[in-house]
Amino acid sequence: MKISVVQMNTQEDKAANLAAAKDLIEATVADERPDLIVLPETFTSMTGDLARQRANAETIPDGEACRLMADLARTHRVAIHAGSMAEAAGEKCYNTTVVWDRDGAVIARYRKIHLFDVDVPGGQSYRESDTMRAGDAVVTYDLDGVTIGCAICYDLRFPELFRALRDQGAKVIMLPAAFTLLTGKDHWAPLIKARAIETQTYMVAAGQVFAHDEGRKACYGHSMVVDPWGTVIAEASDRIGAIAARIDPAYVDAVRAKMPVMRHHVLDRPAAVREVA
Repeated sequence: MKISVVQMNTQEDKAANLAAAKDLIEATVADERPDLIVLPETFTSMTGDLARQRANAETIPDGEACRLMADLARTHRVAIHAGSMAEAAGEKCYNTTVVWDRDGAVIARYRKIHLFDVDVPGGQSYRESDTMRAGDAVVTYDLDGVTIGCAICYDLRFPELFRALRDQGAKVIMLPAAFTLLTGKDHWAPLIKARAIETQTYMVAAGQVFAHDEGRKACYGHSMVVDPWGTVIAEASDRIGAIAARIDPAYVDAVRAKMPVMRHHVLDRPAAVREVA
């Protein structure tokens, strides 16, 4: 399976962002002919303003961005893991991933579980819960016989989600993100590698890059693909564009056979079983 990972610099203007996503998808189809294209978190619009976020929110599966992604998937015969978008949900929104298959049909929807409420050094505050609701479901989907798991950005810091995805059969885990510049430079790559090594899956991370929200905040970029051994097999530079990597499900099986950590977990076993052991 060939996967292309798109790196964007999304701003507030939804129409302009969708046009940029369309151009990047069509360019990577022409250049790479991938089986699956992955977009970053909040690719439809990035804004800290609640009213603007509501105005830009999607209804799924018939919103403007959804119709565009479905059409692109059908036209180019490519599956699209559409990063994430604000999904209309009353006064707040969900931060939602939607996945389309090659026929333009929705095959997965994941609502971000862990919300980013953080005061980072330097004075910046992020309060995702001010505008977003948290999801509560662990989501995987099947593409060409490969089980793929869903996560979004801040989820990366919670390994139990990634283990749950692995336990549901995931051999690839997607992580659309808008990691901050400050945390990204120290934590982005180590955490992605750790999740890949822990779960023995491919980690596919599609990031936002450069400044957004009228220049008040900046994203780290460095979209990457990491294999089940923890090796970076593709990484984006500091620019808008796309990278590509080939995923080999058989390599996941080989790594898991050599290092069978899935069989060695003990802390979640019943106490009586641990005592007998």
